[in-house]
Parts: sequence; structure tokens; C-alpha cells
Amino acid sequence: MDVHTDSLMISVPAGRVTLSDRRTQRSWATDLAPYRLAACSVTQAQYIQVTGEQPGGTQDDRLPVEGVSWWDAVRFCNALSEREGLTPVYLYPDGAEDVEGGGRIEWNASADGYRLPTEAEWEHACRAGTTDARYGPLDDIAWHRGNSDERLHRVGGKLPNAWGFHDMLGNVWEWCWDVYDAEVYGSYRVLRGGGWFDEHWSCRASVRRRSHPTLRIDDVGFRVARSGVR
Repeated sequence: MDVHTDSLMISVPAGRVTLSDRRTQRSWATDLAPYRLAACSVTQAQYIQVTGEQPGGTQDDRLPVEGVSWWDAVRFCNALSEREGLTPVYLYPDGAEDVEGGGRIEWNASADGYRLPTEAEWEHACRAGTTDARYGPLDDIAWHRGNSDERLHRVGGKLPNAWGFHDMLGNVWEWCWDVYDAEVYGSYRVLRGGGWFDEHWSCRASVRRRSHPTLRIDDVGFRVARSGVR
């Protein structure tokens, strides 16, 4: 069924979130304007609808799409925007065909289309007004190594947080827009949330992971955001 994606998104209020990095022992605060974020990770059905492709090894429309690179996620966002008559957020000054070869990407802040959340937006939505490491008992809210049978599960099968977001922790890690640490890791991008193969300590609101934007990993997916609110 072809459902307009914005109807599956939740309005997130403005706020301030303090992020931290365990490796560097650094923390920083970020102020956020209101935005919208998908209630669940992008599913295989949604990905196929938009791209005609089915990455990953398991076929089930309600599973989160996985085995997608950061560049795949960015291209999906632009394709979804065009499909729904919105202005694509991401621009390729060096040509779309050259992006994975080191070409640049720019974020058009005036565009109304779909995009990846920043990691500050991701953490703000994950916490949903709480300050604890998790928004509920882990087995109630997340698929992780201790309860997943070491496999993916359908989206929305665990309890949501107070703002209605499912699977912010566990099931699949999620790509964010941000570069992890340019001075040390170059173009590596941020991953958030923990996955089905991770121990409980990785499934916390503050945990940051990184990966090269061209890599496709079997426990990594994404969810989409839009700037502003209705």
C-alpha cells in the first residue's frame, strides 16, 4: 500500500540536548528547532516502493531495511522527496555519480523534503523528555542480543517511548547526518541506537557508533526526518 510518508511521522518539540562521547570524554549542548521524525525505521516495503531495490538478506515487508550505506539512505531521502512532490534536501555539487568517490554533499536548509536526522535530533527524540539511559525496561522496548534470537524483527513490535517512537533502541542501528569525528575518522558518519546483535550496554540513548558512509552492514538502517512541523 502506497502511504504518504509524512502521515507516519511525529512532530517533535523544540528543545536542548546534551550529547557526549565516551572515547574523547567530551560533551556538548545543541539547541533544536521543531522537526518531524518517522515513528519507525524505514521498512523494506517502503524502500522497495521508492527505489525498486531490496538490500539485505531477509525478505519481509515489515522488517526494517538494512544493509544500506549512508549514501543509500541519502539517495532514498531525495527520491522519496521527489516522489511526494517535495524539494530534495541534498545537493551534489560534484555530480550525483561521483558522491561515493569522494564528491561533496550539501544540505539545502530551505528545502521541505525528507532527510536524515542529525544525531542531536535523534537523541532528543529517543529520550522523549527523559534523562535515563533508556526510555523503559530494555526487553520491553528493544530487540537486542539477549532477546532477538540474533535476527531482525518487524518494526513496531516493542513498546514506543513517551512521544510514540518505536525501536529507537535495538533492532537496527540508524544512520544520522553527522560526521563522527572528522579529524580522526575523516568522512565516517554517526550511527545511533544499537542493534539486534548488540549487548545491552550498546542500547542506550547516548551511545555513538561510526561507520564509513559507503559501507553496507546487516544491522544498520535509518529513519527519515523533515524540518519544521505542520
